[in-house]
Formats: sequence, C-alpha cells, structure tokens
Amino acid sequence: MARMLLNDLLKGTKSAMTHKRIIAYYLNNTSSTIPELSKELNLSVPTIAKVIAEMCDDGYIINCGKMDTGKGRSPAIYGLAPESGYFVGVDLMNDGLNLGLMNFKGDLVKIDMGVPYQYRNSQEGLDELCACVTDFIDQLDIAKERILTVGVNIPGRVNPEMGHSFSRFNFDERPLVELMAEKIGCRVYVDNDTRSMTYGEMTKGVVKGEKDVIFVNLSWGIGCGLILNGELYTGKLGFSGELGHFPTFDNELLCHCGKRGCLETEISGMALHRTLLQCVKEGRQTALSEQIMNNEASLTLDDIIEATLKEDLLCIELIEEIGQKLGRYLAGLINLLNPEMVIIGGTLARTGDSVLQPVKSAVRKYSLNMVNRDSAIVLSKLQDKAGVTGACLLARKSLFHFS
Repeated sequence: MARMLLNDLLKGTKSAMTHKRIIAYYLNNTSSTIPELSKELNLSVPTIAKVIAEMCDDGYIINCGKMDTGKGRSPAIYGLAPESGYFVGVDLMNDGLNLGLMNFKGDLVKIDMGVPYQYRNSQEGLDELCACVTDFIDQLDIAKERILTVGVNIPGRVNPEMGHSFSRFNFDERPLVELMAEKIGCRVYVDNDTRSMTYGEMTKGVVKGEKDVIFVNLSWGIGCGLILNGELYTGKLGFSGELGHFPTFDNELLCHCGKRGCLETEISGMALHRTLLQCVKEGRQTALSEQIMNNEASLTLDDIIEATLKEDLLCIELIEEIGQKLGRYLAGLINLLNPEMVIIGGTLARTGDSVLQPVKSAVRKYSLNMVNRDSAIVLSKLQDKAGVTGACLLARKSLFHFS
C-alpha cells in the first residue's frame, strides 16, 4: 500500500498530486473537516469527499470522530493514519550511528542510539553503513514495503536535490542516493547533518513559531543551520552553513578541509580534545590525566563531557574558553542576521551552562545591543536525538513538500 503511494507520487500523476496536497495539508494541520480542506485546497466539497473516501479505503486517512459544533449535524474530522507509512532516519557520526523509525504523522516510534560503526570514506565503509541500516530495518516489526524513504545525514557538503555528497562517499559518478537505494532496497534521501538537526529542532524541538533562527552544531567539528523567514535555508547548491571554515585564526593549525586557521581549529570538539591532551602533557591536572597518560588514544569526547559534568576544573575551563570564542563569532552572525533565536546544539551542548553562559556573555560583549536584545540564546531541546529526528522529518518532507 505505502509503496503504491510512493510509486504514484514519483510518477507525478494528477490523482497522486491531489493526494500529495491533502497529505501535506494534514502534516501541517493534524486534522480537519471536509469543508475546511475544500476551502484550503480550493477544490469542491464533492471532489474532496470523493478523494478522502478513496484515501480512507487505501488506509492513508482515518476518520477521527465528529466535531462538536453544538448545533445541527456534527461534521466528521479526518487525519493521517499513523501506521500507513514510515520513514527511517540515519544520523552518521565518525564512530557510530543513530537510527530511528518515524510514523506517517511524525511520531518517533523506535530509536537506536550509538550503533557501532567506524566511518571510512571507501566503498567498504559505504557497504558497512548500508548493512547497518538494512539490519535495523530487518529487525522492525513492520513490512519493509511500508517504509517510504530512508533519510541519511552526511557531514560536509551535500546537495539534497541532486542526491550527492561531495565530502563523503564521493567516489562514484552516480548520486549517493542511487548507490544506497540499491543496497538498502528503499528510496533514500541525503542531507547535511547540521541542516537535519536544525530541521528537527525547528519541527519537534525548542523552536515555537520563531521564523529566523541560527542553529549551531558544536560537535567534533562545528556547523551552522539557518532558518530564514520560517524556511530551512540551503543555499544555491545546498552548501550553506559551513561556519567551521571561516578563515579566522592566525594559528597555522591545519584544518581537515586542507586550509589553515579555520574557526573549527579552535572552536570544536576536535580542538577541545587536542587542547586537553596538550594541557596534560604540560603537567596540568584533570580527572582524566591517568587515562591520557596510559593511553591517550582512548580519550573520547564523551569522556571530556562526562568529566565536565562532574565539575572537573580543567575541562570546565577549556569548555568555557570555547564558549567565549564561539560567542564572539556568533555576535557577528547576530549583527548580520538579527535572528529571533540562536540554538546551541551538538555533542558539546550536553555540557549545559558550562558552554552556554560564556556564549551569552561574549555575545552581549561583542554584538550590538539593539540587535541582540531580542535574540534568545538557548540549548537544543532534542540534544543528541536532533539529527535522527531531523533525518526522518526531512525524508518525509522530501516526498510531500511543495516549494
């Protein structure tokens, strides 16, 4: 049933486009009566009634009961059938995967966090990624045919319209979505990881109607997602948000992009990790000193975050330095864009006030008072689930969004 809808949508038939408009309406409005839907879509009530009856028979729409008007005959209310189709989200990290399953209405019904996976930019690495996704799907209690799209977050430069990643798994002329779809057996959609996190936060997180938002993904690297006038901003080729590669510092540190002095070299989890190792070698003390001296390769970002939450003074100091530096450069973005909200997300957001308060302090110091006074600076609500939530939601949006 779900695959029939998918095939019709991809063919672009007239009836499928009407179904698509109705589904898109219900994705944004939860439920409605037939007259309300008729008015919104500018189609006659008999036409809408006929299509709704067909979609109820096909299992995409359900009767949600009667509207209590207090007079006369109560009209029926209709909405999406949650189990008529599903979307899988894949959040790709260097050392693991977060995988989720979302129903038609947008409820996350299953999530596996931290699935073991070691990123390698090779055919073998891609094969292993697809095998992990396939294993997740095979273990679900639903038929594979009911999965409409698998959404995959890829760090770096991604063009979602073309289905290409230009930073990872870019070793075939064909789009990455085609390669993955062949191996997984489902339609695939790819997007930048920070943009997915931004959309997750926009749709299911801390954003409550704000139209202009900056999302900062402060993880191993640093990226930025933009919501402008209520829409996710991608740029011409989908490459927007490369905040980490602002040419900022005269430190001669080589960034993974191949250039020196990028923002990411001093404001990122990578920079935090490098600086802590250097501090311990210089004799400074931390609860992690013994682990580092015995085997520095065993030190993870999670170790540093946990030590920070346990009030390790050196870790707190280094986190605060990153927050202060980040706030200074966010002040420039705030002066430029005058957003309603700035969200600090990503792995380092788990340190809470240790990173948030220095950011706020630096923003107040370096941005214009009249510009920043209405810009709320907050932590991500979804935290480490933002990526997988956004991946599912963008997979759904890719099928039912009208530009």
